[in-house]
Amino acid sequence: MAVHLYEKYREDVAVVLSSKLDEFKVFDYDQVSEDDLWNFLLTKKWRKPREDVHIYEIVRDILNVKVSDFISFQTVEHLKGPDWFSDAGAGELEELLKK
Repeated sequence: MAVHLYEKYREDVAVVLSSKLDEFKVFDYDQVSEDDLWNFLLTKKWRKPREDVHIYEIVRDILNVKVSDFISFQTVEHLKGPDWFSDAGAGELEELLKK
């Protein structure tokens, strides 16, 4: 899998991510990790990254994340579940069928 264009900015915006996580904690979502938030941004907010992006735009995107958008994204991701017919899911499927 290719590395996302914005991955190089992660260390630079770590303080902003931490600040956003603090905001999540105010709303009682203290189980959200920095990796969860970053994954949301990479896969949802920044699906089509721009090569000429400025760091202030990345900071703005992080600060504009709404708790409700993040929770909706997480819910959909968990509902997708594993692909039982892929190589990774085949072992789990076999275990279920044994019982």
